[in-house]
Amino acid sequence: MILAFCYINTALYSQEKNPLLKESNDLKLSDTIFSKTDTNILGKKDSLNLKVNDSILVSKKDSIKKPKELLESAIVHSADSLIRQDIKNNKISLYKNAHIHYKDIDLTAGFIEIDNKTNIVTAKGIKDSVGVYSQLPVFKQGTQESVQDTIKFNFKSEKAKIWNLKTDQQGLIIKGEVSKKHNDSVIFIENIKITSSQKEDPDYYIKVKKAKFIKDQKMVAGASQLVIADVPTPVVLPFVYVPLTKGRTSGFLMPTWGENSTQGYFLQNGGYYFVLSDNFDLAVLGDIYTNGSWGLRTESSYAVRYKFSGSFDFKYESLINSLKGLDDYAKTSNYNIRWSHSQDQKASPNSRFSASVNLGSSKYYKESNNEYNTNSFLNNTLSSSISFYKKFVGTPFNMSLSATHSQNTNTEQISMTLPSLQVNMDRVYPFVGKNGAKNNALQKTGLSYSLKGDNRVTTTDEFFFKKGMFDDAKSGLQHTLGLNTNMKALKYFTLSPNLSYKEVWYFDKLKKTFDDVENAVVTDTISGFNAFREYSTSLSLGTTLYGMFQFKKGSKIEAIRHVVRPSVSYSYRPDFSGYYEEVQNSEDPTDIVEYSPYSNGIYGSPGKGISNSINFSVNNNIEAKVRSKDSTNTESKKIILLNNLNFSTSYNMAADSLKWSPVGVNAGTTLFNNKLSVNANATLDPYAIDANGRKMNTFNFENNGSLFRLTNAGLTLNYSLSSKKEKDGKNSRSESQRNADANNSDGIFGENSIASNQQTPGGGEEEEVKTTKLFGATIPWNLKIAYALNYSNSIRQNEISSNSLMFSGDLDLTPKWKVGFSSGYDIKSQGFSYTQLRFSRDLDSWKLNFNWVPFGSRQSYYFFIGIKSSMLSDLKYDKRQQPDRVLF
Repeated sequence: MILAFCYINTALYSQEKNPLLKESNDLKLSDTIFSKTDTNILGKKDSLNLKVNDSILVSKKDSIKKPKELLESAIVHSADSLIRQDIKNNKISLYKNAHIHYKDIDLTAGFIEIDNKTNIVTAKGIKDSVGVYSQLPVFKQGTQESVQDTIKFNFKSEKAKIWNLKTDQQGLIIKGEVSKKHNDSVIFIENIKITSSQKEDPDYYIKVKKAKFIKDQKMVAGASQLVIADVPTPVVLPFVYVPLTKGRTSGFLMPTWGENSTQGYFLQNGGYYFVLSDNFDLAVLGDIYTNGSWGLRTESSYAVRYKFSGSFDFKYESLINSLKGLDDYAKTSNYNIRWSHSQDQKASPNSRFSASVNLGSSKYYKESNNEYNTNSFLNNTLSSSISFYKKFVGTPFNMSLSATHSQNTNTEQISMTLPSLQVNMDRVYPFVGKNGAKNNALQKTGLSYSLKGDNRVTTTDEFFFKKGMFDDAKSGLQHTLGLNTNMKALKYFTLSPNLSYKEVWYFDKLKKTFDDVENAVVTDTISGFNAFREYSTSLSLGTTLYGMFQFKKGSKIEAIRHVVRPSVSYSYRPDFSGYYEEVQNSEDPTDIVEYSPYSNGIYGSPGKGISNSINFSVNNNIEAKVRSKDSTNTESKKIILLNNLNFSTSYNMAADSLKWSPVGVNAGTTLFNNKLSVNANATLDPYAIDANGRKMNTFNFENNGSLFRLTNAGLTLNYSLSSKKEKDGKNSRSESQRNADANNSDGIFGENSIASNQQTPGGGEEEEVKTTKLFGATIPWNLKIAYALNYSNSIRQNEISSNSLMFSGDLDLTPKWKVGFSSGYDIKSQGFSYTQLRFSRDLDSWKLNFNWVPFGSRQSYYFFIGIKSSMLSDLKYDKRQQPDRVLF
């Protein structure tokens, strides 16, 4: 050890000039530590003349013990400019981009001094050529990182004293004047500023005198005060507790307060959040009102990677209106159940399970005081579906089992299938040639089979989830067998014959008898197995015609192509009236009528009478090829002029009258670079009607009318404009915005109001920091317009049945100011539909929102201002005016 240091001079060395310094980077600090006894060991005359009784020799009687290693690992250090080693004071100084590494500790700074006597490292910044204090110490230990003006760190005890600490903990920036690091997880800090603002001069901070910080656990502090824009506010708390755990953690959810004219003052969305496992969580929330109303909600989500994910919500509200004894007193209970489940595609390639459930009280979305789903309120239908699919590998069979639910919230009628079974056989080709060849009609003959079984329940809100809902349940099984093929006819036509067989099984049937006493027909339901069978055949002939019109060279349009697909089909079904029975309809024994015993079945009754009809259809498509304006681009651009123009009708040869069916016409196209979508439909009836509006077996032109009578027509226009241009083939709008629009009826109805326990739309995600340009700023905007017109003239009423215009849009007045609106106008009724105005302001670390429904039954507003950071989401102010509702 002594010999090694004889070659080190106490002068100032440059690391690049002296290679010895490069090798010394891996020296342990323990190698440079000497005690007073060590310096007196050597003789003055000859330091290398060792005697037998020299104390440096190790013997059993030697009183000097070998020094114990003070550090557990080597210290690696480096610097860009200078490294100074002071042997006398046992110190090492590093200057300019100094760096040391010890175990999991990494320290960089402008200047670092290592004191081997005290095991203390001092690091601080340096001033550059213009006098700016730079290269501040950056201390890293494990995943923790902090920036400070000066730090003193003891490598042996791992304690430290820090001046002007700055660290980021789970999105919170903590600044402290003086800090003491007790160990690798506990820090005591004085004069603290806690904020989420990234600015050097933060928008706000919480001022704390003293605090204790425990790594990845919590921060506990004394009295604190909120400071906004360096102005102290009267918001003072006696203590502060901030959880800093990584990932999810259980804890209380703070409620929000407010009042409305019906239930009085309230606290909403208070409760507790449970982290039950890494794959499952649960939030239990409650609402309470001063008039005795209350609400309870549970929200849960679950996920197993590469298997499945989903969420489940249950909401219940007991609402009281007015006071007991008054005429307008009312009490009602509403509930809603939502369940969403999706299976990962990698989980099972041959089976899948999915669920989308939305059911409950029909009046829930209209009467709830804590539900802000705009689309659910405007839509009068609730629907659910739970399904399981299984593919039987090695066979042509697959199976699906499902349960469905449909609920009309206006009529409170509910229809359910519990369950629905579907078994399908993929088409098989029994006459296929060798190696799977299908060269002729026989080899192309395919056989398909399907089995469908349903148990259908129809009920109302009153009997929903009660025993009586199954009293009128209906069930049945239906087998369908199909045989078809296709062949070329006359070279350009495709001929497709088809033969189908259907068998229906019911487990009860109707029996009608005439009661002489009551003088009425009595209907009984007879339980037992019953079945009927039907078969039919059809033959279709179709082709495709292409027409091309070429333009002269030099014109903008290169060519126009017209595609016509005409089709003629013939279908025949025999008369199955043999399944019908007769019953006496009155006292007159000759008054006999026929009825179907299966008229109450879910798959209908057997066909009565012969069906012998010819169907006609013509489909049109028109496209154009346009030359590019760029002369270097040789490829033409295809433009759709007419996406579809279709005509269809049929002629029933077996009917005794009204053999022609109305002509159906529908057309659609897109204009202005796919910004405007146009769709139209119409029904043309060839028969005239009498003075009472009943159809006659007389053609309309024979009744001094036109060739066809327009009975109804419809037109829809959807126009979308935006100042944002697409980049790299993708719209500049974010994925979350596009998904929101896709689930928001094209975004035309407006956005959902923010729930009280959400600090920002979209679940509290922080937005990117935006900068405002004072000059030359662009104003992004988007506008959506939907127009719908329906005309009715089936009985000469000649009226516009509906005529409405709906519109919505957003306007970014500045990069941080955004205004949105959504509304509609019923031109026929001359009134505005649901209208919503939205204002938002990005305040950097804060967010301001104001949603306003100015009129209508949902008239309300919601004001919110709060911090974006989820760690301080409870630091907010919101105010909501609830819509006035009348409970029934």
